[in-house]
Amino acid sequence: MLDSVLLLLVFGVLTGLTTVLFGFGGGFVTVPVVYGVVSAASGPGADPMHVAVATSTAVMIVNAAGATTAQLRTGRLRREYVWPLMGYIAVGAAVGSVGALLLGERAQHVLFSVYLVWTILDSVLRRGFLSRDEDREPRLLGRGTVTAGGVGIGGVASSLGVGGSVLTVPLLRRRGLPMADAAAMANPLTLPVAVVATGVYALAGGPDAGGHLGYVDLVAGAALLAGSLPTIALARRIVGRMPDRVHAWAYVGLLVAALVGINAV
Repeated sequence: MLDSVLLLLVFGVLTGLTTVLFGFGGGFVTVPVVYGVVSAASGPGADPMHVAVATSTAVMIVNAAGATTAQLRTGRLRREYVWPLMGYIAVGAAVGSVGALLLGERAQHVLFSVYLVWTILDSVLRRGFLSRDEDREPRLLGRGTVTAGGVGIGGVASSLGVGGSVLTVPLLRRRGLPMADAAAMANPLTLPVAVVATGVYALAGGPDAGGHLGYVDLVAGAALLAGSLPTIALARRIVGRMPDRVHAWAYVGLLVAALVGINAV
């Protein structure tokens, strides 16, 4: 048990770092690690993927709120991009989290991996993510992107426990925004996903074991936050210092690491 808590604490540090640098809120890190810990500790009939996703969304509430607060003074949070999407993302999050409870553990695991592969290939092969035209002014989001796109972002993010950054960072990046700005705005856009999804998972029953609120593993969540919150406070100082192209490639690299991690346990 102690080994698991220490492992979660270490990965909590990585979660805090990725929250600030990439707007993940922790999802791509917390889902694989909580899945591994719960799988190793649970017997037959356990539901480690649902526990991992639910715990991830709970951790994201705190991480995304902390990172958003840290970014307020930087000027990177632009209302014209953040505000239109938030309400539609919340609607999608409600639909996605309820739908995720109807999926089997194996199906959710496969979908998580498939989404990672799709995001990696899309980021590398389609123009506009790894590099941007610095002489071109960023473009605003269209109405269809805000409405249908927002619902889609919320649905995918809440069902996989990965926060709004899975789609908002590539979306904002392709609108011509620097990586530092796109990652910063992913944090407030993660909040509606995290709050709505955690509420659904917490009220949905879940494992018949102590230390859980519905599917949310409170011990794992607390250990992750113990590592992530101090890291968020420190890591905010390095945002914007990383070259834009390096920042974009690092985002892709972390997705590859998450894909390997979720399939190695």
